Amino acid sequence: MSESPTASRASLAPLRDFITGLSALLDEQPDEPRILREGGALLARLIARDDWLPDAFAQPHPEYYQQMLLHCDSAERFSIVSFVWGPGQRTPIHDHTVWGLIGMLRGAEYSQPFKLDASGRPVLHGEPTRIEPGHVEAVSPTVGDIHRVHNAYDDRVSISIHVYGANIGGVRRSVYTEAGERKPFISGYSNPYLPNPWDRSKDSAAS
Repeated sequence: MSESPTASRASLAPLRDFITGLSALLDEQPDEPRILREGGALLARLIARDDWLPDAFAQPHPEYYQQMLLHCDSAERFSIVSFVWGPGQRTPIHDHTVWGLIGMLRGAEYSQPFKLDASGRPVLHGEPTRIEPGHVEAVSPTVGDIHRVHNAYDDRVSISIHVYGANIGGVRRSVYTEAGERKPFISGYSNPYLPNPWDRSKDSAAS
């Protein structure tokens, strides 16, 4: 993937700092609790400001949510995506199979956790969480991996930044029906281009 010609001129220094910070953390081969704790703090720092995401990676689709790849580690240890939610859009019940961090950048969303009962049917597991800007949530097979997410608003776009412990667009995962049917899927990505956070010439314009 190459940089989109329509990418915003906003400085991507915050995204670059997040990439290098998370890479350094993973170089230490930490356990999952430390990844979620310290990686979550890094993500909270990234989403504390809303001036770095290029417009090309913040555009909704009229029919379904967009999963825009922002960066994939060369060893596929992690990937970063922007989830762009049009008004009222929602996911099916689904899992991830890897650790993940969800940070709200703009708008708000609801995450409803599920668990599988003895027959493999998804059942509600606790109350839905409303995720507001600056808030970070974690998912993984160890802390809770199955949920359904939807835009909290019916009249505006919401955007969350997700980080996963793999190239999430290439991971074989599952969606679940209310009747208990499990369907495998590989999500892929919505965008054919990547942003370029490595051009430091734009940093001075945003400082």
